[in-house]
Amino acid sequence: MSDEDVQLEARLEEQEVFEPSASFAEQANLTDEGIYEEFEENWPECWEGAADLLDWEEDYDQVLDDSNPPFYEWFTDGTLNASANCLDRHLAERGDEAAIEWVGEPVEEDNITYTYEELHQKVNEFAAGLREMGVGEGDVVTMYMPMIPQLPIAMLACARIGAPHSVVFAGFSADALATRMNSADSEYLVTCDGYYRRGDPLDHLDKANEGLSGVDHEVERAIVAERLMDGDGFDHDYADNQVAFEDIIADNEGATVEPVDRDAEDMLFLMYTSGTTGKPKGVKHSTGGYLAWAAWTSQAVLDIKPEDTYFCSADIGWITGHSYIVYGPLALGTTTMMYEGTPDYPDKDRLWDIVEEYEADQLYTAPTAIRAFMKWGKEYPEQHDLSSLRLLGTVGEPINPRAWKWYYKHIGGEECPVVDTWWQTETGGMMITTLPGVKDMKPGSAGPPLPGNDVRIVDTEGEEVQPGRAGYLTVNKPWPGMLRTLYKNDERFIDEYWAEYSDTDSDDPDDWVYFPEDGAKIDEDGYITVLGRVDDVINVSGHRLGTMEIESAIVGVEGVAEAAVVGGDHDIKGEAVYAYVITEDGYEETEELRSAIIEGVEDAIGPIARPEAVIFTPELPKTRSGKIMRRLLEDIANGEELGDTSTLRNPEVVSDIATKVQGD
Repeated sequence: MSDEDVQLEARLEEQEVFEPSASFAEQANLTDEGIYEEFEENWPECWEGAADLLDWEEDYDQVLDDSNPPFYEWFTDGTLNASANCLDRHLAERGDEAAIEWVGEPVEEDNITYTYEELHQKVNEFAAGLREMGVGEGDVVTMYMPMIPQLPIAMLACARIGAPHSVVFAGFSADALATRMNSADSEYLVTCDGYYRRGDPLDHLDKANEGLSGVDHEVERAIVAERLMDGDGFDHDYADNQVAFEDIIADNEGATVEPVDRDAEDMLFLMYTSGTTGKPKGVKHSTGGYLAWAAWTSQAVLDIKPEDTYFCSADIGWITGHSYIVYGPLALGTTTMMYEGTPDYPDKDRLWDIVEEYEADQLYTAPTAIRAFMKWGKEYPEQHDLSSLRLLGTVGEPINPRAWKWYYKHIGGEECPVVDTWWQTETGGMMITTLPGVKDMKPGSAGPPLPGNDVRIVDTEGEEVQPGRAGYLTVNKPWPGMLRTLYKNDERFIDEYWAEYSDTDSDDPDDWVYFPEDGAKIDEDGYITVLGRVDDVINVSGHRLGTMEIESAIVGVEGVAEAAVVGGDHDIKGEAVYAYVITEDGYEETEELRSAIIEGVEDAIGPIARPEAVIFTPELPKTRSGKIMRRLLEDIANGEELGDTSTLRNPEVVSDIATKVQGD
């Protein structure tokens, strides 16, 4: 590197606070720091501003009904339709503008642009078909689909006729599909013949059919979208209750369906998420509060404007895709992008090629992806013009300072603010992050709670901890985007989210505290650093150590691209720290690097966190959504029999790591 480059790297390494650029702040949707005080003084009426982003058929009578906590109701007695808010109201001014830009994985394939007018037409035609086959208000329609345009079309069609949807991630197993359809009593499925991954066509319908065989009630209809190109199909024969998605569209060409008025508290969708008991939880989200929250956070945090081309690289099978690919961006009338494939196929610059081609204004992606970008090297983004980007975001897990700074420098050119967002499936949208036009950024820290959110870090007695100390993250006031309950299981809803610090017999909303089971710490400025799940801790000689904190220390060592930390059984300490480490390209797996990692952990946290073992590995076991499967790493550390690896995208790596540990 040149002397100038070296000086720049050193400055970035030392810098702990970053201001938004003047050019960004001048054009940001929110620029007044007084919004925090204003929302605090005017709570809960402050959320009228979120509701004002939507069109209501009947005005609501009350912003918040908190008379029956924790079953809070928002915008009571108001009625609206989510599909109309995402489509119809934009037609006059943006009918000819792109609503969805879809990019398929095969490079030689033609991508698809849907204008708002075209998307509105497809949604109406599909809604008419659903209604003809008997789908009515309140019927749950399950969708088992990859990142293809038919998925948001089906979601918005269901919303149009008042039928909640339940999207199941396409990478999940057939058993997972059956479990979710059984739980939701869903009699309708929308799926596809297949899709592409790393150049290969995948047979999805065969898996869907296997799942359907495990549904314990009659399935009225399965609708199959034809995604695969000529020659790549698997010669499926449709069952008697199966029909092609395209036939439904063709049979209802030109049809229009009046959007059904839905009460603000009516269910918009179900999303199943993993639970502590192993049985998936059906998180229920409402129409009014959820849509208002998705729209407001999209505008306030992601700085989305109608004229933008906005790119979120998540999958719609997860809540991020619901809130920040479909509902939030489309409610604001912007152009939202969908990408079917992976960021490294056919080469490691695929994402940057898409950003350049479509001149994306925002990029919202996961720290897992950013760490991969770092490992691949800055030469890939440097091959492309990324100057269209105005804002960067991260989602899904905490991002360590080193990855944050790499993202800020090599993708954002030190001009784009980075919003590090903490939230959950259950919260419906962002809860903790900086307002990019208002607040400074601190790499590694998500930021302060969003205006109007009362988030506190407390100890086991429920008392707030001092700055710098770790504790439990809690939310002390309701918010519009919150889950309303768990589907057909109010008791589990209370037990899993509210009972930890609450008197469950109380009807005083002040006695109820939402506990998301995440550990965190807060600094003197009110910035919150999320340390990971409370159960993601290692108890070393009575000291509870957060795995995220140790991992951040390891990734801060030069030459380390990614790390995963787990606890292994130890005769004296109870548990010991085992660190699995991936090196950056150009760095060798040496004893010197191993020593640097151990020293880095001791310097950052203390000798108590010293790793018992540092295992170098080219890959970590990850699910298809990019989550590290730490359970398998714990099994390896403890020499136990390895469990099911079928949900992994790289199952072969588990035995390789186990062999390496045994050899060491």
